[in-house]
Amino acid sequence: MIQERVTGTVRDITEDGTAVIHAALPDPLRAMLRDYKDVEIILPDGRRISPEQRRKVYALIGEVAEYVDGIRNAGTVESAKRTLKMEFMLSRMEGMERRLFSLATCDVTTAREFINFLVEFIIENDIPTRAPLIENCEDIAAYVYACLMSKKCAVCGRHADLHHVDVVGMGRDRTEICHIGMRALPLCREHHTEIHAVGQEGFLKRYILEPVKIDERIADVYGLRGKSRKEVSL
Repeated sequence: MIQERVTGTVRDITEDGTAVIHAALPDPLRAMLRDYKDVEIILPDGRRISPEQRRKVYALIGEVAEYVDGIRNAGTVESAKRTLKMEFMLSRMEGMERRLFSLATCDVTTAREFINFLVEFIIENDIPTRAPLIENCEDIAAYVYACLMSKKCAVCGRHADLHHVDVVGMGRDRTEICHIGMRALPLCREHHTEIHAVGQEGFLKRYILEPVKIDERIADVYGLRGKSRKEVSL
């Protein structure tokens, strides 16, 4: 479907969440002929990428460049940046959002999503990093989710098993219960032992981690389907 696109300005936001938007139509006669009624509104973030976000982006791109080319310099970083930006646009952006963006002027939300994409790319491709990956994360929950999907310890990056933050009660068979919705972390043997020694709250504060809820994708990775919610409730 071919759609006409116009830009507008949010003039007011009422207490009930209704936005008053003024948008100039390029051709009022055509608008009347086409009988426009419902519209789709894209709300771009008006904030510019922060210096800290830009630092994180280039640090992460540098890690990829060094892994791929064996050296980190202006040329390899620029090459990796072009490739990663294109992959991000094709895999994460949709429709009219899929356009070139600049790391000098893009908005905060785009920068945040690009950082998440880079973190996931590094985890999925088992790329070593100079600094702990979590230090360059923008979204801790997204980082932990990516670690869970790749079975990487969220603390050190080594092979991990799933640690239940929501404890499975004594006498309950983990192969029989439904794990969907329970919170978890991916931890190696060493950090799995540590969390039991220091306690969950102290461990989460020490490593600035945020547990995530097990969904169907995570359940499939760890073979945690068990019984369905419907079966459990009967």
